[in-house]
Amino acid sequence: MNIVLIGYRGTGKSVVGALLAARLGMRLVGMDALIVERAGMPIPEIVEREGWPGFRDRESALARELAALDNVVIDCGGGIIERPENTEALRANGRVVWLRASAPTIVARIQGDTQRPSLTGAKSFTDEVAEVLERRTPLYKAAADIIVDTDLLTPEEVADRVLAQVQVQPPYTTEC
Repeated sequence: MNIVLIGYRGTGKSVVGALLAARLGMRLVGMDALIVERAGMPIPEIVEREGWPGFRDRESALARELAALDNVVIDCGGGIIERPENTEALRANGRVVWLRASAPTIVARIQGDTQRPSLTGAKSFTDEVAEVLERRTPLYKAAADIIVDTDLLTPEEVADRVLAQVQVQPPYTTEC
């Protein structure tokens, strides 16, 4: 079984994923990092050359590939839920954990990140985060087996909550 971390950028997926992988003796796979490595270019350049649909095609192919693995912590890009087939593939052999944070927390955590192109175009950074988060929230919720709010928790506390819940079996969603 895999642990699949979803959520907007800045919610703690990479840091918590590393903690979970270390504690469980599992391999960590960062989807965005693997896409960048395989493409030989950063995400902004992929999007510039191929558009968001091209990037999402790469993401979907990788989701299918990773779904076939076992005992892996998968740190998904924030937009993995944009295509339902991605979460369907990843949940076939994994527990999907939504790391949730408020827009102000996300803005505070990622406002200096230059490795992600704009998702909406000409909006301010804060407005973009709020708009995209509002649109994606129902998709994250629908995909999640477990939901952990990360606003007021350290990465270690988030990892503790994930580990406490990962043994709970679906079909219901657990919030903590």
